[in-house]
Amino acid sequence: MTAKELGRWFDHLLECDRFEAGDPSKNGLQVENDGAGITRVAFAVDACLETIERAAAAGADMLVVHHGLFWKDIERVTGPHYRRLKALLDANIALYASHLPLDAHAEVGNNAGLADRIGLVDREPFGLWRGMVIGVSGRFETPVTPDTLVKRLFPEDAQPPCILAFGPRELGTAAVVSGGASYELYQAIAAGYDCFITGEIGHEEYHHARENGITVIAGGHYRTETVGVQLLAARLGRETGLDTVFIDVPTNL
Repeated sequence: MTAKELGRWFDHLLECDRFEAGDPSKNGLQVENDGAGITRVAFAVDACLETIERAAAAGADMLVVHHGLFWKDIERVTGPHYRRLKALLDANIALYASHLPLDAHAEVGNNAGLADRIGLVDREPFGLWRGMVIGVSGRFETPVTPDTLVKRLFPEDAQPPCILAFGPRELGTAAVVSGGASYELYQAIAAGYDCFITGEIGHEEYHHARENGITVIAGGHYRTETVGVQLLAARLGRETGLDTVFIDVPTNL
């Protein structure tokens, strides 16, 4: 497959058109290669220089990320932005980015993947942002403690940056929005959920969580968004036979 063909494959699967009006990311194929066929695809959260250099070292022909290089505002091609683009072009690596489409997808999305990990059932869309619903909510078949929930979220025993255990001792319901979703906490409070799972929250949300009796697990912006790219890589491998590799460049944030 060429970069353009593979880009269209991702566009169709992730339904990028649904998010075009409100997503600040320039979702889709952001950088082409010289037309050479794609045989190995690297997946990562961020299109940072380290990720690009490691994709090149891994022999990737395309890099697929959640946070790409191009957003709503035009950025000058200077400094770090220049170095990232130059590294892609020098290595002849195409770049594909999927921001909100990869958060919201019902099968390979960040939030669907997190919901799978914790065992949410009777799921419903949750988390309205700029007119788009990007998260998921539901209930547990058997109520769980916050400690059990953390172990399900992070089976590798990673400790979330922030746990505010202000909800019931046993949690029956939860809402999930990965990444930086502080303000979606208020939607979870209004809907009466026992727990809100996200990547990061702000200082002022502490008191709102405590006074409304809701548990908040902020697992890290980066860590909660490694889920979708890995699910997408597995889907690509199954359906196309292309070789894939995940590049982990954690920020601990």
